[in-house]
Amino acid sequence: MSLQREGSQIPGQQLFDALADPTRRTIIELLAANGRMSATDIYDNFSMSNPAVSQHLKVLREAELVRIEKSAQKHIYSLNPDKMHNLEGWIKHTTQLWDQRFDRLDNLLAAEKGKRHLTRR
Repeated sequence: MSLQREGSQIPGQQLFDALADPTRRTIIELLAANGRMSATDIYDNFSMSNPAVSQHLKVLREAELVRIEKSAQKHIYSLNPDKMHNLEGWIKHTTQLWDQRFDRLDNLLAAEKGKRHLTRR
């Protein structure tokens, strides 16, 4: 589930849960670097069992971070660009909010510093 706030969609907990695991982040990075990959090609990058990697892929599918295409006997994975852009947009929006808060703090500190400078004279 995602919430809307001022035109920016807030990613749901499932997305963050999926990204919390280092193996799943590595899978995301592999797909970002290589584009489409078969499940077998993804499995080959890990020392864990294929079923264990398959469980990680399932979590990524359920969070809609990856897409799957079935081609003959192969499962081909790719990143879901819509979900990645949604996440990127949320991060940028949140960063802007923090930057605005820091700007207000900078202004307040500058005003206080100016007050102290005037009272010392």
